[in-house]
Amino acid sequence: MLVYWIPKTGCTIPINASHRVTVAAIVLNQNKQVLVVQEKRGRFHGIGYWKLPTGVVDAGEEIFAAAIREVKEETGIDTEFVEVLAFREVQNSFFGKSDLSFLCMLRPLSVEIKKQELEIEAAQWMPFEEFAVQPLTQKHEPFKYAVELCLANVEEKFYNGFSPRLVSSYFEDQLNYLYLNTNDLDKSSN
Repeated sequence: MLVYWIPKTGCTIPINASHRVTVAAIVLNQNKQVLVVQEKRGRFHGIGYWKLPTGVVDAGEEIFAAAIREVKEETGIDTEFVEVLAFREVQNSFFGKSDLSFLCMLRPLSVEIKKQELEIEAAQWMPFEEFAVQPLTQKHEPFKYAVELCLANVEEKFYNGFSPRLVSSYFEDQLNYLYLNTNDLDKSSN
């Protein structure tokens, strides 16, 4: 990008993108089965690991919309967004930039899997317990925490994530989403 900053102040235009934003989706059905995929390429290809559907948030796309889209693209499953359970930032990740990754909980609205042929080797509904005990899930802390957060949210009911709430922005003609714990917020207003 070529830039010429006209004012005599410091240039505030970023040199280039500073972050990549990704989503991972936990889609859990009423039978306590989680929607999982195996990739055709990438670091998890060929090692037998069943992972959550994941992907990159497109420019101008909301986190919740990206999670719904990625699940639909990879598996054909329609979903409803529930909440963001957690997020993490990894420095110097993709092309030396920060990677912001959001772990999202979604509710399935359909059950029949139609896997994406381009990226996905296999897709299935797997018992959550089977997903949780995979060696790679147990070995890597972010995957282990994803399992723990899901269990705390679904079974133990003591963990609430962040749900999108449509809000008007500083610019009056613009609407955007604020992610917050609406459950605890609603309790405090009673």
